[in-house]
Amino acid sequence: MKNRIWLLLGMLGAAPVVHAQETPRPKIVVGMMVDQMRWDFLYRYNNRYGQGGIRRLTQEGFKCENTLINYAPTVTACGHTSVYTGSVPAVHGIVDNDWYDRLLKRNVYCAEDTTVRIIGLPEGKTGKGMSPRNMLATTVTDELRVATNFQSRVVGVALKDRGSIFPAGHSANAAFWYDGGRFVTSSFYMNDLPEWAQRFNAQQRPKQLLGNGWSTLYPLESYTQSTADAKDYENKFGHESAPVFPHKFSGKEESSIRSTPFGNTLTLEFARAAIEGYGLGNGKATDFIAISLSSPDAIGHQFGPNSIETEDGYLRLDKDLEAFFKYLDARFGKGNYLFFITADHGVAHSPGFLDENRLPTGSFDGAGLVKDVNKALSERFGVPKGVVSTDANQLYLDREAFAAVGADMSAVEKTVVDVAMKQPGVAAAIRLKALGETALPEPAATMFVNGYNRQRGGDVLIIMQPGWKEGSRRGATHGLWYPYDAHIPLVFMGWKIKAGSTYRTTGMTDIAPTVAALLHIQMPSGNVGHVITEVMPDQR
Repeated sequence: MKNRIWLLLGMLGAAPVVHAQETPRPKIVVGMMVDQMRWDFLYRYNNRYGQGGIRRLTQEGFKCENTLINYAPTVTACGHTSVYTGSVPAVHGIVDNDWYDRLLKRNVYCAEDTTVRIIGLPEGKTGKGMSPRNMLATTVTDELRVATNFQSRVVGVALKDRGSIFPAGHSANAAFWYDGGRFVTSSFYMNDLPEWAQRFNAQQRPKQLLGNGWSTLYPLESYTQSTADAKDYENKFGHESAPVFPHKFSGKEESSIRSTPFGNTLTLEFARAAIEGYGLGNGKATDFIAISLSSPDAIGHQFGPNSIETEDGYLRLDKDLEAFFKYLDARFGKGNYLFFITADHGVAHSPGFLDENRLPTGSFDGAGLVKDVNKALSERFGVPKGVVSTDANQLYLDREAFAAVGADMSAVEKTVVDVAMKQPGVAAAIRLKALGETALPEPAATMFVNGYNRQRGGDVLIIMQPGWKEGSRRGATHGLWYPYDAHIPLVFMGWKIKAGSTYRTTGMTDIAPTVAALLHIQMPSGNVGHVITEVMPDQR
């Protein structure tokens, strides 16, 4: 009888055997951002794209055709951060590529970190330390690491430091970027450059890729989607006499690779080396590589989006993507990796191009505005240099100097607004403290609220007219709220993704929560976006 009781108690107390069932996830996630890629570049050169690159994306992937940036300014650091945090500058704190720090009384770079050092530079060369510490929220890559108890490995790769560091997140295994003719990293991640990265740098691929110069992929006269090669509103390379093909390099201008399509080739080659060097996609947990292709931005700034250089850049990118997809298919198996592609911002046309074609444009004199504002503030309040910095189209005022003379800041800001509104090309000048009370059309009103961070923001916001660019009529830039800067591509392809499209308005901040939902992990800490339900495999 006693034995039966003990047996019964043992049966009641024994825990049931549970057979573990892993959460379904791909082997690896490949997030790709093409710096300065407007949405229309998915289709503009479609008649010359091959079957395996951009056309494969648009045919096999799920396309979110009306994806818009939902904040301003539309610049690189904000874009890379917002895609991966699912958040906006008002929350994640990366308000521009740099901004004025009122405590330090100087401008700070978005990724600067004085507590760390650059790893991998040539002996005797130094550089500023870089890390993601200025980013105030987590990324979807951070959340993947947390969800797998840090078994997932995350790596960022780009030519630009900010294009690698912010997507990789705070807890990344590594982030690499291009400096001094080689890929480097930071002591934030490691104390020595990995052997595989050292071997890659030793190949001197930049010199090899630039060795034959940059000629067009096809006959020059066949580039009918672009303006003529010689335009006075394009910028030349420093060693050239004119901005025309073929572009020749002596082999010593390693930095020039940023402004050629070969920068994309170099980045994707290093990304492959990172995948193999770390064995990404071969572990028990899902890994993530965040790649940013920085060269389209440099090409666009220098030559403009309607240039032959831009057209040739995308035709070559198409071939680079085809080769990269073939590599991913062979290494992981088609359908075993999740891929998405988007951009950090778009780009406006060169004022020279717009003027040539009788389209609205102008060149905004930012330095002249500051000069006029400072003169007015000096005359009225006795502060000779009232504007201490200009970033993100915002004027930062010397609040301490105005306080010292007993000036009312509302009156100071109103003076700035009055002066600014007299400048050619200014659509509006707004006191940022009163931003929420200002009559602005949507989506501009929400975009500016989302882009303003009270701790890091300025005092007065300047909004230019559509098509206007600060500085000269040469080259091109971005940063405004208008669609040419804010309409970006977004395509998901691969694991659990079915071909299709939606024209419903989606936001840049919807990317991270959608990736998180696909992976069944928590969305980032500052997330404000929404899952794009049309992408989810059980919704269609």
